[in-house]
Amino acid sequence: MTADDTRPARASRLAWMVFAVAAVTYFVAVIHRTALGVAGVEAADRFGVEATALSMLAVLQIAAYAAMQVPSGVLLDRWGPAPVMVVGSLVMAVGQGLMAYAPGFGWALAARLLIGMGDAPIFIAATKIVGLYFPPKRVPVMVQTTGILGQAGQLASAIPVAFALHHAGWSGTFGGLAVLGVLAAVGVWWALMRPGHGKPTEEPDIFSIREALRLHWRTPGVRLGFWSHFLGPFSINTIALLWGVPFFTQGEGRTTAEASMLLTVAVLTNIAAGPLIGSLTARHPLRRSWLVLGGASLTALAWIGILVPSTPRPLWQLVLFVVVISSGGPMSLVGMDFARSYAAQRRAGSATGFVNMGGFAASIIAILIVGVALQLASPSGATTYTLDEYRMAFTTLLIPYAIGVIGVVSSRRETRAAMAADGVHVPTLSDLRRRWRDS
Repeated sequence: MTADDTRPARASRLAWMVFAVAAVTYFVAVIHRTALGVAGVEAADRFGVEATALSMLAVLQIAAYAAMQVPSGVLLDRWGPAPVMVVGSLVMAVGQGLMAYAPGFGWALAARLLIGMGDAPIFIAATKIVGLYFPPKRVPVMVQTTGILGQAGQLASAIPVAFALHHAGWSGTFGGLAVLGVLAAVGVWWALMRPGHGKPTEEPDIFSIREALRLHWRTPGVRLGFWSHFLGPFSINTIALLWGVPFFTQGEGRTTAEASMLLTVAVLTNIAAGPLIGSLTARHPLRRSWLVLGGASLTALAWIGILVPSTPRPLWQLVLFVVVISSGGPMSLVGMDFARSYAAQRRAGSATGFVNMGGFAASIIAILIVGVALQLASPSGATTYTLDEYRMAFTTLLIPYAIGVIGVVSSRRETRAAMAADGVHVPTLSDLRRRWRDS
């Protein structure tokens, strides 16, 4: 009997309580993750660095996050979600404390490394909790809900963190974030690790990192999840994690308040799109890859609409641009559903971590090549850039986009071949048109 078979048809009160704690912890983690996105200009001034070096603050953080996904998943399958969430929150708190008082750029890099490492297990632990406590049919929607509640942490970056930077300064702001991380760790311990707390039982999986990587890469459905996650979020991550505020203020001539508003729109789009995508994922499991590819096509059109014109875009178009590319965030969570479908339950943590590497690997590529392109296109020593320089730099996003589309299409073909071997046939569009015409 599978783990799915033993779960109740309806979620219990305990399930909702545990879910609330996990979602709040992820909310705090996203604040840690995205706080630098509204402090990019201040960071460049504080540490006296140019675009490529500034990119490294975000790239190193995301690289640590991506590199720790499978190790975190292995630990998650071995020890359960609560301990890894406590340790991750404390590591992020140490990183923010170091960021608050970093005397130089090298210390800032070390701080962002710790933040990325601590952030790594939080979301996959939250989705593990959803898989353990909630009925199978509710899992896709609850994973999207987890993402929505967590991504609302970007609101705390776009508005309150920007406000704190203006009034409390750099050290006060990041020191406050360190305290918030400690409080999150205490909350998880209090709700999930105290003696007597009831936990669902599951068989621990003693599984090495190398074995996990080999197994999940060789499983076509899990690999399809990786490429789906790769393709979805890198556009909005490039904007939200580093280049959004500089692009909107320097390139498009918008005020800081307008730039913060655009980042807020990104979060609200996540909140609005998540339940719809989760519902479509649950209702049409054989068409999940079309959701991914359709979202990627809309994202490409949005970038073309922004980058082809040589003049600043009106605010309404920037809002529309942010709305479209932000939908890639919840769209990428379709990849998590592929992991749930094609990996054994006892290895769900490492499979989810493997899939979650995809979007952040793409984000590393995107943020770094945009920074390098900006520096190559601008005069030596420049810390502000023109609209034409941003237009040229953002065209490099075609590289991760092409890689992701090829990965989704090729792994989908292998996944469907494996399904056909098991007697499951996915109707083609021609089959669907024929059925509709004959009906």
